[in-house]
Amino acid sequence: MSVKGDQIIRELSHYLHEHPGDQMALMPVYDAALDHSRRQACTHDQRCPLVMTAAVIVDEYDRVLCLRHEGDYALAEAEPEDQDDSLSEAALRLLAEEAGIRDVWTEPGRESPFLVDVTPAGRHPYGPRLRVGIRYLFRAHSGAVFPSMLHVGAAAWVPIAEVGIPALRERLESLSIGTR
Repeated sequence: MSVKGDQIIRELSHYLHEHPGDQMALMPVYDAALDHSRRQACTHDQRCPLVMTAAVIVDEYDRVLCLRHEGDYALAEAEPEDQDDSLSEAALRLLAEEAGIRDVWTEPGRESPFLVDVTPAGRHPYGPRLRVGIRYLFRAHSGAVFPSMLHVGAAAWVPIAEVGIPALRERLESLSIGTR
């Protein structure tokens, strides 16, 4: 099984119900996913939005797990692959592969995306398509990452206040994470 257009529609529908203010930015994505689901194929000559998924892992000290990327630390995001059964699984797969993250959990009621962000073409490295980041919130203990990954600097726990994505930082703070 792999991630299908109807799963993207379901996740976007739930997210838009929770965050109606984001509807205008997400309607092109929703419409393209709906079209893909109905036709069971892409008929847009690969102009449709690129869906990426990310697991935002927060530890007991309200720090976010980031991976080394181009000399700095960044959140890891992945394009769903055929072996992924869900968008959240795709997000966790990348972190398991890159940082050895294990023993993560979701808080009850927070299993759906907690943030969906859109980046216009030309402002991301993925080509001439709209990029959509569907982000899931997970919790883990700080010891859930292979210590060697932290020791060599391939991964780091970053305080929420230092997360470079304002919308993500604000959403985490609105959920009372990082406000102790």
